Formats: sequence, C-alpha cells, structure tokens
Amino acid sequence: MSSEYAKQLGAKLRAIRTQQGLSLHGVEEKSQGRWKAVVVGSYERGDRAVTVQRLAELADFYGVPVQELLPGTTPGGAAEPPPKLVLDLERLANVPAEKAGPLQRYAATIQSQRGDYNGKVLSIRQDDLRTLAVIYDQSPSVLTEQLISWGVLDADARRAVATHEEA
Repeated sequence: MSSEYAKQLGAKLRAIRTQQGLSLHGVEEKSQGRWKAVVVGSYERGDRAVTVQRLAELADFYGVPVQELLPGTTPGGAAEPPPKLVLDLERLANVPAEKAGPLQRYAATIQSQRGDYNGKVLSIRQDDLRTLAVIYDQSPSVLTEQLISWGVLDADARRAVATHEEA
C-alpha cells in the first residue's frame, strides 16, 4: 500500500470515528478492547497497513459500508460533486434591495450558518439555487440569467445550471 493511499485511508477512518464522537480511547472502550487505541491511531496516521479483513471488521464496528472508508470514493456513490455557484457579495451589495432583498437575506443566513464572513464571495449549491428560484417565482435557469445580469453570478454559472438540469 502506498504511503499516500495509507494516509488517505487513515483520514477517512479518522473522519468516521470523529463523526461518531469517539476518541481513540473511546473506540477501545466501546469495542471492549478488541480495537486498541494505538492500533487504530496507527491506521489513521497511515503508519500501519490494514488488511482487507481488518478494514471490513472496522467498517462493521463503525456501522458503515467498507467503500465509505476507501480513498477515492464519495459518500452516497456520487461520481463527482455538483458544480458550485459563486455569488459575488460585493456586487450583490450594490443591487437595489427591492430586487435583491431575498437573495441578500438568504446569503446572510448561509454566511451565519457557516461562520463565513469574508464578504467577497459565497459558494451556493444547486439546491440553494432551486430554493431561491421558488422565492423569486422563476425557474433556476431564468433566475441564473437574472443573477448574471446583476453581475452577482459569473457567466460560467450557465454551464453549471445547464449541466445540472440535464442530469
């Protein structure tokens, strides 16, 4: 197993463990000593190779499918993440509130939830665009054109929306 692959595998193992709120010693306690903290830690650092059998047993212990632990796989089997749409918050501030009020409030809510206050740009997901389209009573593609005309979205957003609508 390559060192880089072992580190990626270890990062996945660590992510699953921490998502479950377990420390390394917590794993040892919960498994009643079956999984030693030092061994799991060495797997997570990529210092020690894990056999397929032990990986399957660890996945079972965590209650996740083995493929969730393998590098190069994404949760839910998605081949690649959907394209992101990037709002230009500086330009959004210059759009009259009667037009952009709902978008400004939505963006402020996302920033608050993420703790992201850089104030320049904000990535939104396709689901966010669909929600905004409902608020504006428009289709996502029509809203995208409007946001491009306001200078809030880059023209590349057309491709991201078109790609998503075709899927």
